[in-house]
Amino acid sequence: MSDVTIERLCIIGTGLIGGSLALALREVRAVGEVVGCGRNPAHLETAKTLGVIDRFALEPAEAVQGADMVVLAVPLGAMHDTFAAIAPALAPDAVLTDVGSAKTSVVRAAQAVFGSLPSGFVPGHPIAGTEKSGVEAAFPELFRDHRVILTPVETSAPAARERVRAMWEACGAHVVEMTPEHHDEILAATSHLPHMLAYALVDTLARMDDSQEIFDFAAGGFRDFTRIASSDPQMWHDICLANHDALVKMLEAFSDDLRLLADAVRRADSRFLLDTFTRAKAARDAFCKK
Repeated sequence: MSDVTIERLCIIGTGLIGGSLALALREVRAVGEVVGCGRNPAHLETAKTLGVIDRFALEPAEAVQGADMVVLAVPLGAMHDTFAAIAPALAPDAVLTDVGSAKTSVVRAAQAVFGSLPSGFVPGHPIAGTEKSGVEAAFPELFRDHRVILTPVETSAPAARERVRAMWEACGAHVVEMTPEHHDEILAATSHLPHMLAYALVDTLARMDDSQEIFDFAAGGFRDFTRIASSDPQMWHDICLANHDALVKMLEAFSDDLRLLADAVRRADSRFLLDTFTRAKAARDAFCKK
């Protein structure tokens, strides 16, 4: 039995992340009622049938009524409108958090709607997921032994921060805190850039005249590297726009290094190539030991 008690959890956006959160909290009995919200009644019916939620509402204002914990698991591009929809109905003592993978844009959206940010507002981002989407892909172990980053703002009440932290720890996650700006810099390098590279590589090959033959002979390495290009295009479109400043810096830095690598291949520069590959292997091996 968990020491976390959420009497009524409202999840707006019951897909992979929101659904997995509900299942994880149910598994440890950390939640009472789970209310889902989304635009597609069929998807919400599926979530109810799967036991992810107890009931649902199509209107966010209706869904958040009486909820002591509200989690926004909507695309980044929908954050502003979702904040606006729930603001009039949000309980004064409700804790409000999100799972968006770019934090400064979420904070700006909340500020545009609320003006003075609610004391219960604690932005967050679970560093977990798969290339699959939808509530059918949800599973309770998704966050176990993964990190969740909280990016509290100046107005975030200590009690609200602790409730959000406890919620994620009940799911088996390791919780850390940092500023929204620092979060976006780190995620641009470690998550957003790799997705851009995977999408770009697959798109480049797909537009070649002999693309079918190329894909027919693609081996395991190609499949492993490009797996994340099967992620939700709309979600990654929103991430690019939301975190464009930090992402552009990483894309430009990588482009510079890629040009150096291309020049080394052109010159058959054995030392440059071997040094690059040796450094990369050492870094990758060290990372994978953690």
